[in-house]
Amino acid sequence: MRKTTRRIIATSNPRNELDKLERFTKLIPDADADALIILGNLAPRQAKTRDYARIFRLLAQIELPTFYLPGPEDAPIEEYLREAANIEVVHPQMHSVHGSYAFAPGHLLVAGLGGEIADDPDATREEREQLRYPGWEAEYRLKILWELKDYPKLLLFATPPAHKGLGEGGSQTVAELIKTHNPKAAFVSGKERKQERLGDSWVIVPGSLADGEFSLVDLHEGRVEAGAIS
Repeated sequence: MRKTTRRIIATSNPRNELDKLERFTKLIPDADADALIILGNLAPRQAKTRDYARIFRLLAQIELPTFYLPGPEDAPIEEYLREAANIEVVHPQMHSVHGSYAFAPGHLLVAGLGGEIADDPDATREEREQLRYPGWEAEYRLKILWELKDYPKLLLFATPPAHKGLGEGGSQTVAELIKTHNPKAAFVSGKERKQERLGDSWVIVPGSLADGEFSLVDLHEGRVEAGAIS
């Protein structure tokens, strides 16, 4: 394993399609990647702990530093959190960064918040039927980044930032968080695989695993390679 994180393999929205997830994991050893990023939705709404256990066990077999967070459909949140806590005890290379952070090789800080991030300050916070957080909560949960400002960062969100270059709607709160904390790259869920600059940060939509898509990202060379599973 390299002492720095250069190449990242990333995808999103596996939606409990275990066959595609298993085929994806078999491609990873040949990708020469230093870390894996996977963004929700991991499982369908009302999934149980056992559903997340199957997903996390497949990912843990790779034995690669893995960073993940839930999407809007990964509710109720306690099912996700319970199994994330269990898998990380047995497999310390697994890291949920939902409202939290962990380090990739080379002291690269990875942090984020899953679910939908709503800009309306009066938006209802929801974790039972779907995951939705008002923008102020996203800002509050990630305020720890001010204490860690000297580390290079990656930010992960299941909600894309508002940005005309990405060609779709998104959250202004997420855009402001990216601009404020200035990560090397931000990985976000979206409808189509794409990349764009937002301030000084590189915003990457890696593609949907449910559609057989993933991306290989070279942080040093600033290059994204599109990948697909057969």
